Amino acid sequence: MRLNQLDGGGGGSQQYGTLKVEQTDLAAIGDAAFKLHQRLSTDGDHAKANTQEAGAAMKQDFALGPALTTVAEKWRKQVDTLLDACGHISNHLEYSKKTHADDEHTFATRFKFEQLDKGFEERAQH
Repeated sequence: MRLNQLDGGGGGSQQYGTLKVEQTDLAAIGDAAFKLHQRLSTDGDHAKANTQEAGAAMKQDFALGPALTTVAEKWRKQVDTLLDACGHISNHLEYSKKTHADDEHTFATRFKFEQLDKGFEERAQH
């Protein structure tokens, strides 16, 4: 088994950097993560509340009551973990978008100044 080969014979000499992601793709992922965060925050609370109510109602007469309360607590922890992940994805994509836009502006400005300096140097030599 070789991990550095693709189906069809590719291998270690393959060119890297063929992945291309458009800004619209990143925006769509960030938007989906944000919407999932909002929806899960609301819907996850409904499920927890209903399960806790059922657990409390059954607490006196059934052994299932305390078990449902435990399920509700674990459910909330899992929902919180997923909410954190969605928030992280959305925030990271926004941060990345801004950072890359700032980097692009910096590089473009530097390139313009380098070209300007080069033009001055060429005129000075004549």
